Amino acid sequence: MRAATRRRPRRRTTRGPIPQRSAPWGRRPTVRDHSPRVWVLALVVLCFVGALLGRLGQVQIAGHADYRAAAATVNTRTVTEAAVRGRILDRNHTPLVDNTTETVVTVDRAVLADSADGGRDLVKRVAQVVAAPFDQLWGRTQLCGVAGAPPAPVCWAGSAYVPIPLVSGVDPRKALSLLERPDLYPGVGVSALPVRDYPAERTVNAAHLLGYLGRSDADDVRTSRGAIGDLDLVGRSGLEQQYDRQLRGAPGTTIVAVDPRGIVTGELEHSDPVPGEDLVTNLDARVQSAAEKALATAVAGARRRGERADSAAAVVLDVTNGAVVAAASYPSYDPQVWTGGVGVRELARLTDPRAGTPLVSRVTSAAFSPASTFKVVSLPAAVAAGNSLGGTYNCTSSYTIGNRRFANFESRAYGPISLRQAIEVSCDTIFYDFAYRSWLAQGGLGATSDTRDPFVEMADRFGLGRRTGIDLPGEQAGRIPDRRWKQDQWEQTRVETCKRARSGYPEVAATDPSRAAYLKELAVENCRTGFQFRAGDAANFAIGQGDITVTPLQMAQVYAAIANGGTLWTPQVARAFVTPGGATHPVAPVKAGTVAFPAGTLAFLHGALGGVVTKGTARGAFAGFPLGQWPVAGKTGTAEAFGKQDTSWFVSYAPTTRPRYAVAVVVSQGGTGAQAAAPAARAIHDVLRTLR
Repeated sequence: MRAATRRRPRRRTTRGPIPQRSAPWGRRPTVRDHSPRVWVLALVVLCFVGALLGRLGQVQIAGHADYRAAAATVNTRTVTEAAVRGRILDRNHTPLVDNTTETVVTVDRAVLADSADGGRDLVKRVAQVVAAPFDQLWGRTQLCGVAGAPPAPVCWAGSAYVPIPLVSGVDPRKALSLLERPDLYPGVGVSALPVRDYPAERTVNAAHLLGYLGRSDADDVRTSRGAIGDLDLVGRSGLEQQYDRQLRGAPGTTIVAVDPRGIVTGELEHSDPVPGEDLVTNLDARVQSAAEKALATAVAGARRRGERADSAAAVVLDVTNGAVVAAASYPSYDPQVWTGGVGVRELARLTDPRAGTPLVSRVTSAAFSPASTFKVVSLPAAVAAGNSLGGTYNCTSSYTIGNRRFANFESRAYGPISLRQAIEVSCDTIFYDFAYRSWLAQGGLGATSDTRDPFVEMADRFGLGRRTGIDLPGEQAGRIPDRRWKQDQWEQTRVETCKRARSGYPEVAATDPSRAAYLKELAVENCRTGFQFRAGDAANFAIGQGDITVTPLQMAQVYAAIANGGTLWTPQVARAFVTPGGATHPVAPVKAGTVAFPAGTLAFLHGALGGVVTKGTARGAFAGFPLGQWPVAGKTGTAEAFGKQDTSWFVSYAPTTRPRYAVAVVVSQGGTGAQAAAPAARAIHDVLRTLR
């Protein structure tokens, strides 16, 4: 048996470094080098960072505008703030149009959006405080065009990124009480909204001159090159429209951040608006007021006499430069009606012919036959045709051309009289004779051109048949019915005229058989030879009757040219512009042309027109007027129109010793020139003589 053996305990030894083992098969050990991989990795990282920096530069520099626009489209909105509009002043700086404020109660859209009921309870509480209908205020919280929104103007047609104006024109004390309880009225604000004001309205209306404002449309926005937003107020008539750019100023802008709900979360950028320039006009508030009162008095007086007196106009020009000192039109309207937006019913009244279409300016946008006021044009034409200023002419009661009798309307038969007396008493038959003999000398019906017609030529010299160029929109050109006009008119209306020649006017015959018969006879004649410039056309032309029409402004320009020696000035309402900084930029007068008169004619007209007032047809109207202090020269006119009452004219200038102002007055269907227009002109001259 093998004997058990005892193991000897292992000695504890301290282990030193383990010697390197020899590589198998006799190879030597090696150390790995990772530097190429590091360099590759570093190069990749460097390229990535470079690409990132390059892209960042491209975004921030090259693509800045595009990405900013994209960001604005997605995350921001631009809100436009209208500038304070410039004022409109008279020549003495009396405000005719100014700015005032209305108290507006607003609510933050975010508060409404965050409310469980959409903000209905909040709006109800506001409505109770301001004493306004809840439905009206609640409808205001909804954007126009959104499904379920009430129709305009109840819905909000403004920007979705500004506080919603719930109600305007609120009592400031009631509005401010809302701010005292933010716990009951969270998000409710009170602001002041600028609106147009008319501080002189008690004495001066001038609505047709001043104009009004309305919301911009697509054309306004498209043609403004960014100056007009889709909700801005722009001028819609008168000076507000003519000088909208200067009055409007430059809008301010605010870029706001919005969340996905469209709620504003912050303001990013802001630029303040630049106020508009003040417009100083040539108008004199005292003369404008006098003109408006004179028209109202003339219309009332004419109606008491049984005349219809449906409309009227008066205009005053400075004969030395064409400045429009006053321009009144009747009927007119209250310019305040446009503040805050005009209602449907009110707009219908303003455009209703039965109400006299108050929006139409009778100064520039309505044309009338000038009647005998046109004789200041016909007289130099007659002299150019060979008639002597010093001759004696037979003023008969009527004048016959062919089978037609032309009556001496305004005056009786005077027998042989001077040409000066023919103007003073307004003898028509002498001018019929001038025109008929001139028509024959031109070839009668055989004449196809107006080049040899002295009456047409003189009307052209005075600029009639063309717009004066006044700085107001909507001006009419009037009509000079020469041979070319007759031909064009006949070609345009021949089909209808010949149809009426066969059928007549049964709708007129039911109430007025005599007028229907006259109209049919006229249609038969015009169907065959309506293109001809007949002797009767020439006769009517010479006394301002027939188809000739002019505006009161045109006749004022004509008489101003006679008063100043032959210069035609373009009528100008604007006098100067004043910047917000106080700099004044005058508007220079514009010379439109010069009228050449036959020798001696101009001085002759001065004397004859003065005689109309001192001893002629206007003598009664100026009885008791201080003509020694303020001598007036003028001409009455009574225009006839088939189926209507006579239209009253008086055109004048003063003082004759040193002419300064021309005044034209017309009262449609107001009677004779001496009855309605001349007394109105006298009232205006009574104020003009007091000016310094």
